[in-house]
Amino acid sequence: MNQQLFETGYAAYQSGDWAAAASAFAQAKDAGEQMGKLDHLRGNALMKLGRYEEAAEAYGQALNDPTYGMSGALNTNRGRALIAAGKVDEAIVSLRAATQDPTYATPYKAYMALGGACRSIGDIRGAGIAYRNAAIDEKNPNPTSSLRKLGGCFMDLGRPADAVESYRTALDFSPSRDEQNMVYCDLALAYVAANRMTEAVDAFDHATADGTYKLSPEAQAAYDAARNAVAARSGERKTSDTDDMLAAAGYGGYTVDPLDPTGETSGNLMPSPEDTGFFSVSEDQIVADSRKERRGKGGKVVLVIVVLLVILGAGAGFAYFNGFGWPTQESVVKDVFNAKNNHDDIGRYIAASDAEKAEISSMIPMSSNVNITGVKRGMQESEVMATASLSEGGEVSYSVKLVRDGIGWKVKSFDPVSVSTNGGDNANKQNTNTNQNTQQPAQQSAQQSAKPAEQNAQPAEQQPAQEPMAVEEQSNDSATSTGSVATE
Repeated sequence: MNQQLFETGYAAYQSGDWAAAASAFAQAKDAGEQMGKLDHLRGNALMKLGRYEEAAEAYGQALNDPTYGMSGALNTNRGRALIAAGKVDEAIVSLRAATQDPTYATPYKAYMALGGACRSIGDIRGAGIAYRNAAIDEKNPNPTSSLRKLGGCFMDLGRPADAVESYRTALDFSPSRDEQNMVYCDLALAYVAANRMTEAVDAFDHATADGTYKLSPEAQAAYDAARNAVAARSGERKTSDTDDMLAAAGYGGYTVDPLDPTGETSGNLMPSPEDTGFFSVSEDQIVADSRKERRGKGGKVVLVIVVLLVILGAGAGFAYFNGFGWPTQESVVKDVFNAKNNHDDIGRYIAASDAEKAEISSMIPMSSNVNITGVKRGMQESEVMATASLSEGGEVSYSVKLVRDGIGWKVKSFDPVSVSTNGGDNANKQNTNTNQNTQQPAQQSAQQSAKPAEQNAQPAEQQPAQEPMAVEEQSNDSATSTGSVATE
């Protein structure tokens, strides 16, 4: 080795001149020579320059020096470089090797990078195991980050009860108020997914208490839905069919332990920092449980189906509270017109007595074209504004009131609002009071409106038109960031 070039490269490295350091280190080594320390430093310099494939190769050469050691740090850096170069599968192999080095002082770094790599290829379970191992590493200065990511994995797996325990434990380690606010928001979303609405509202209140944390639109929608649900259950608002369905399905009672997926023992994933039983479970035991789970019994399949139904039910609950349903209000109104045109029975679309159905039917014209001009949605009642083009010419506008029918809608009343002629210059503005003109068919109203304006109508209303890090600094699990990737 050329000692002078090595010292030149090291001086450049110390001053942050990464290009000069990488160049000097590359020239200092003789052909075929193994020099772990030199290749380690060269790899770090190349990482700072964003030359990730070359950095991975340098770390690999350093690993070939049996006298140098430091395989944990080298494999971790090589894994990060490979992730940044887009070679995730190779990176996972290198990062797993890093975790097997018993002399590696900070394995949580490898586990965090491994969790990010696994998650990027859809291996959520593998990512969760890696984040869990990072969280329980005593050298990890910020277990909150690991626990938040672990909670995110559980949410992706549809296991909100386990996510709740992970986030609750993260709060015990949160060093700052800003980070606590973020964890409280994550916790609140997990409570909503588990249908524990009272606790969700409390967690959202904590997240926003000091006014410094702004909820995302999705989180705000969940906050509003949780408050509505709490109000309904306290008697301020009638409970919905969806609430009853979720309660009957046992929504929120999912208690499967991620460390015991077969249900042979009881407990939670992350019950509390004091529960050392969680920390004593080995990865081999988790894998063994996973194999048992795959062999499974019929009851486990049923449980998975129930969980999926519950998750779908949560989304349905949000839609229900905001006045959505299936079929929609718009489609029900259009179906009524189509049924009348086709001489079909419209009774199945109407929530009224037979006499009222006949009255509503008499108001619906034969129309070749129906436009929905507005919808006012409510959880139990809605209003649709529709305009029908009459077969003999002219248009009639209607206010259609609908009431909730299960998850769908039915027509409650069907009132004409205005009638206009072909040209639209003259129109007959009508009130929707049930005492005025409700017995006249829409066709008759249209014919009357076609008479001379001075005899039949009033004038119509006019419609308005990341920075480089020093050696040994902790990195995020994401190996790519703007500027550089951390090394050690």
